[in-house]
Amino acid sequence: MARVLVVEDDPQTGAEIKAALTDHGFQVDAAISGREALLQAAKESYDAIVLDRILPGGLDGLGVLSTLRAVGVEAPVLILSALSAVDERVVGLRAGGDDYLTKPFEFLELTARLDVLLRHRDSPGVETMLRAGRLEMDLGSKIVRCGGRVVELLPREFRLLEFLMRHAGQVVTRSMLFEEIWNYRSVGPTNVIDMHMSKLRRKLDPDNSESLIWTIRGAGYMLRATG
Repeated sequence: MARVLVVEDDPQTGAEIKAALTDHGFQVDAAISGREALLQAAKESYDAIVLDRILPGGLDGLGVLSTLRAVGVEAPVLILSALSAVDERVVGLRAGGDDYLTKPFEFLELTARLDVLLRHRDSPGVETMLRAGRLEMDLGSKIVRCGGRVVELLPREFRLLEFLMRHAGQVVTRSMLFEEIWNYRSVGPTNVIDMHMSKLRRKLDPDNSESLIWTIRGAGYMLRATG
């Protein structure tokens, strides 16, 4: 049974979310402030976190998210917010969020999005190792090696590299990445993918000696299949 932390300051909304997720089969804990959320996440290990962006007490959802990532909490985070503009969603994703759901929302969509975030963990019988050239990815332990060197990645970076490795030697478009990694079928022009690619390139090749991820002008990106 997946364990989920719901961070929502409105008591009624929080109770409704908890009831919906419990009915769906999740084990649910709740927090009503950013500080309480950090304390809960420090004490317990969660499979996913549902995080309201606007919280009381001087520590909002993005502050909570940045702190969680900084201390190594890798649980996928679904941000809830009434701020629906594309730029606002991008800010949440850049802060380390794995998905972004705007209010008001249907509980059916909320549970479906959580199912997607948890799918890799819950899928039995799938391959546990991916290899492409000098890259090796252990899907079970979440360890990535490049030429034998361990590369530490954030959850979003791990998913992005996994997608590239599964399509090594092939061009992947921006729309493919937005749909698969960010769960958006249509997103306005942003540089969020460029930012993540740049960070991923630096982690894979800190000496800037040999880029493993190529930008295909006007098409997308490609991971070298050999090397």
